[in-house]
Amino acid sequence: MNARFRNHTMRIFEKHGMKNVGYWVPQDAPAKDNTLIYVISHASRDAAKASWAAFSADPEWKKVSAESQVAGPIVSKVVSVYMDATDYSPIK
Repeated sequence: MNARFRNHTMRIFEKHGMKNVGYWVPQDAPAKDNTLIYVISHASRDAAKASWAAFSADPEWKKVSAESQVAGPIVSKVVSVYMDATDYSPIK
């Protein structure tokens, strides 16, 4: 998973208007071995919808996804949360 994001996904996200903010892995087991947490940003929720649609349809992404899953799925669950920064957050 990390190789796919490092070598392909981040660049393809940017290609479709998604800004890479940060990527993390938990320190403790069992999550450290199978969890990737990331934050990307969009200009708006409508922009996010359009970006995700373009990303999902991208031929390069389809190829990368298929190649990374030849031995079986590498993603079991995706949780998506839209957030707004608070007025006191260092990231605004």
